[in-house]
Amino acid sequence: MSPSLPPTRLTLITLLSATATLYFLYKSRHRHRRLLTRLRQTLKKPGFQNPNPTSSRRGKLFFLSQTNTSKTLATRLHALLTLNDLLIDIVDPKDYEPEDLCKETLVIIVASTWENGEPPQNGGFLVNWLTESADDFRVGALVLKDCKYAVFGVGSRSYGETYNAVARGVSVKLRKLGANEVVELGEGDVDEGDLDEVFDGWSKKIVGALKGNVGENGGHFESCGVNSESEGEAEFSEEDDEENGGESAIVDLEDIAGKGPSRKSAVEAKANGKVNGEVVLNGKKEMVTPVIRANLEKQGYKVIGSHSGVKLCRWTKSQLRGRGGCYKHSFYGIESHRCMEATPSLACANKCVFCWRHHTNPVGKSWQWKMDDPLVIVDTAINLHTKMIRQMKGVPGVKAERLAEGLSPRHCALSLVGEPIMYPEINSLVDELHRRRISTFLVTNAQFPDKIKLLRPITQLYVSVDAATKDSLKAIDRPLFGDFWERFVDSLKALRDKQQRTVYRLTLVKGWNTEDIDAYFNLFDIGSPDFIEIKGVTYCGSSATSKLTMENVPWHADVKEFSEALAQKSNGAYEVACEHVHSCCVLLAKVEKFKVDGQWFTWIDYDKFHDLVSAGEPFTSKDYMAPTPSWAVYGAEEGGFDPQQLRFRKERHHHKSVQ
Repeated sequence: MSPSLPPTRLTLITLLSATATLYFLYKSRHRHRRLLTRLRQTLKKPGFQNPNPTSSRRGKLFFLSQTNTSKTLATRLHALLTLNDLLIDIVDPKDYEPEDLCKETLVIIVASTWENGEPPQNGGFLVNWLTESADDFRVGALVLKDCKYAVFGVGSRSYGETYNAVARGVSVKLRKLGANEVVELGEGDVDEGDLDEVFDGWSKKIVGALKGNVGENGGHFESCGVNSESEGEAEFSEEDDEENGGESAIVDLEDIAGKGPSRKSAVEAKANGKVNGEVVLNGKKEMVTPVIRANLEKQGYKVIGSHSGVKLCRWTKSQLRGRGGCYKHSFYGIESHRCMEATPSLACANKCVFCWRHHTNPVGKSWQWKMDDPLVIVDTAINLHTKMIRQMKGVPGVKAERLAEGLSPRHCALSLVGEPIMYPEINSLVDELHRRRISTFLVTNAQFPDKIKLLRPITQLYVSVDAATKDSLKAIDRPLFGDFWERFVDSLKALRDKQQRTVYRLTLVKGWNTEDIDAYFNLFDIGSPDFIEIKGVTYCGSSATSKLTMENVPWHADVKEFSEALAQKSNGAYEVACEHVHSCCVLLAKVEKFKVDGQWFTWIDYDKFHDLVSAGEPFTSKDYMAPTPSWAVYGAEEGGFDPQQLRFRKERHHHKSVQ
């Protein structure tokens, strides 16, 4: 009979055996050496005793997040668990060593899915580690046998088969490594409008599962590593929660996901012709869900039919008061108080990082919704717009003559939200506007080149050029199309063939796309635009889906410097023609077309344009240009502000700190 071994020696043997298992969890020689060194140092410590990880380690709550959506949800779950005396550590996976998972007793993961089904940058190493370990036969299926887990995925069904691919994959890998699921996989769609509702329901299940296993002492959840005893400060405070999308008394203009009316029950919804909370007519769903509609209306939008909208622009209100118009007034002679801002499609094929909708609007690669008649859209838009103009009567500063003029819109900016060119009847809608002698300024995100080719004459056609390289365009626009770059280039080529006025619109985001001057210049030859608008990004407040801050907003001096450098690159083909300091916007114009005898002709003769359209004969952008007033020219003392307007500056009272 073999003599029994001393307890210390048994502990050492156990740890050395564990070392052999851990070896196979590392494919990196460097990481393996580091682990062995750490274990040797631990074994050499005098009086070393093997700790009980079950009683000393708290559970971990990970967020795999790119735009803070998952981080915000995880922070909210963390607060709920804390409120229920279930203490758990919230962890950014980029600061975590994946091999420590074998020591955990509870793991909760909130994971977003990024482009092409990939994990967010902060979770890439953790996901790769799980994938490699689960596929390595040497690791074994019991390495996480003492760990319980739950996973929630955040994604968009518009991406098809990659919807929540990361969360689904993580759940499968954890199970393959022996972990036990305490709550089934939860999945939320950021475009459905009920993400908060779905996540809160899943969170309650988590609390229920954990509370149901609290020990007799009422405080220590040993089987899942959750403690009710204070073990130090939480990694995130309430202030962090507010900064990353916590509840606020004010709902942002388009930051409406989950903040509208809750959806009806499945039975009631079906009885009312709804599927998954969406109205379905003639076999096709409406683009605007009840949640989106209610919140848009609350914020001043007028929703037209099932997929269009109109809203009163702040510059319209400004010029009604004689306080100046927008940069389009300075660059092209638009009368801002007679401009209607509308869109026939609230949907888009991109999820741009600077999007002022914060990605709560519908997305899609093609038209998949009920379609309204273009005549109805135009009639309703004008009717709703004029009603909003009438409501300005009596507002302090509004001038009676301008109010009367505003009741007859002369311009339509088809750029309110979404991608207007997606609307299948866009040509008929434009024709109807022109028939009423309303000019058209249409903005497209350069993902539908075939539609650009088929587009009939527009007063001025814009293409958003948000980046100059494939990688930066993917990072900034976050397109749904896999061939987004080819579509982008083809859209620029299609622009070149247009005879009417064409524009590249560049939105400068400091730290993202302000360094690629050479690459931007290379795009000039592809589309040969008449104009290049360069504008600093507008900060629209914090959002769970946008990580931009005021640091990303360039000064007007930055925009001017960038514009001058681009003009210099063109060797005289383009010059800086106009600026609007208030909008932090600068205009480059093609010299051979729009500079005649030293005089700029960037303005538009709108009556001439409509006459040309009515004639039905071919015409070019030079046929309806008009001289630019001196106050709008680049470098003028007025900085693009119309001297016939009365400049208004708000008084700002800054509270001085008490010393």
